[in-house]
Amino acid sequence: MINIKRIYEEATTDDGVRILVDRLWPRGISRDKAKLNSWNKEISPSPDLRKWFNHDAAKYEEFKDRYIAELNNNPESAAFKEMINKKQEEGPVTLLYAAKDQEHNNAVVLKEWLLSDH
Repeated sequence: MINIKRIYEEATTDDGVRILVDRLWPRGISRDKAKLNSWNKEISPSPDLRKWFNHDAAKYEEFKDRYIAELNNNPESAAFKEMINKKQEEGPVTLLYAAKDQEHNNAVVLKEWLLSDH
């Protein structure tokens, strides 16, 4: 099972493996409080794409298409997907993000990509 969750929410045992999937470290969160198992910033949207999107929900569909294209061309993607699949065999995996918008962010796209056959 792959969950997504804001990093600002309290960590719980239901989270399982906690993976931050943002390129930038979230403001106001200490490494201790984050309780991360890993930080995979290389799988996040490129700086140019992140800046272009700027958390604008009106740009979300195009952001999603561009980010999936980046994931499909990212040399780190195959290893990341394999790691997620292995971790899921052990229990839940939670992708963590910092954005305020819970429906229009990179973790939502990443989860969809991980569960698809891209």
